[in-house]
Amino acid sequence: MKDEAKNSTPESDSPCPCQSAEPADSGRKDTRRDFLFKIGLGLNVVAGAAMGIPLVGYVLSSVFKQPVLDWVSLGSVDSFPEGKTRFASFTNPVKREWDGATADIPCWVRRMSGNDFQIFAINCAHLGCPVRWFEESKLFMCPCHGGVYYEDGAVAAGPPPRGLFQYEFKVANGELLIKAGLMPTLATPNV
Repeated sequence: MKDEAKNSTPESDSPCPCQSAEPADSGRKDTRRDFLFKIGLGLNVVAGAAMGIPLVGYVLSSVFKQPVLDWVSLGSVDSFPEGKTRFASFTNPVKREWDGATADIPCWVRRMSGNDFQIFAINCAHLGCPVRWFEESKLFMCPCHGGVYYEDGAVAAGPPPRGLFQYEFKVANGELLIKAGLMPTLATPNV
């Protein structure tokens, strides 16, 4: 019986195959699976950079690049009669060669008296459609969704959330100048 017990116990001289002295992956060559994983990882890094770099540039552009604002002439003060609202246009100071006719920006000029003006962007504050001035009713009207504005640019009716955008102006040497280069949006405060 002692011989049977001696044979049934594992020998301590031979190690278990799961406990080898050398690591199993020493000298192991890369497999096709590892190669394809590295290729896939590299392609994901390239795709992430291709999408991420422009996105980061777009977000940071508003911090580093300031809008170009310039005083632009709308013409002589005498060309705008007192108590009347007239159509005028100016050339965008951020104009590029390929802009063509789109570089000419329309606006409405209201001269109340003397050098007291209101210059409105032509865009409706609802969705940006061009508003028209109706002298008979003294109203600006948007043909798209029925937005209506009083002659001072305040909302009279319809869906617009605020009044018409107003440009900053000054009179110098008999010329009416506006600060141009700023796009009218809902984020822009009303002057």
